[in-house]
Amino acid sequence: MATIDDLAGLLVAIAAGDRTVVKASLDAGPRLATARLARREESFMTECQAQVYEGDTALHVAAFAYDVELAEDLVARGADIGARNRRGAEPLHAAVSGGPGGTHWNPLRQQAIIEYLIEAGADPNAAALGGVTPMHRAARNRCSAAVETLLRLGANPRLANDHGSTPADLAHWTTGRGGSGSEAAKLEQRAIIQLLNNATA
Repeated sequence: MATIDDLAGLLVAIAAGDRTVVKASLDAGPRLATARLARREESFMTECQAQVYEGDTALHVAAFAYDVELAEDLVARGADIGARNRRGAEPLHAAVSGGPGGTHWNPLRQQAIIEYLIEAGADPNAAALGGVTPMHRAARNRCSAAVETLLRLGANPRLANDHGSTPADLAHWTTGRGGSGSEAAKLEQRAIIQLLNNATA
């Protein structure tokens, strides 16, 4: 069985969903479960449409890929549920990435990874650089199922980022992201606004 002995290669295998290689590589190199990505290894991962940064871990990419089974395995192997990359993002921030028009976005799988991470100890209100919480990111990405799940599991919808913007503000504004004007994104936007209005009434 071929194995991968460097973190950057392992992250590609995780993003591609190659569980056989990932498990064999983790068995052969247990340190990979807790290793952090180096600055020189930053890249855009087309397999899960995500940018990885210095400090990202295998758990970040498992979260990007909405892979609960792998996330459970990584945590059992010692992965830090609150590991932060150089931008302050934790695996939970990764889990709320994606959105309408994204090639790998799957709302049900996204909900499941959010639920798992929070139940395993992730802080639903963790703030990355700029004061960006998972709720801010989910609202901006137009992921209503993610917003609903975060609210249900204790996220505070009133928290403002460093610019003073709440998730509701971001839900109302044009995001500038590709596909944000699509009908699917507009449907998600309306659902998010309703969820946040109900939560802050």
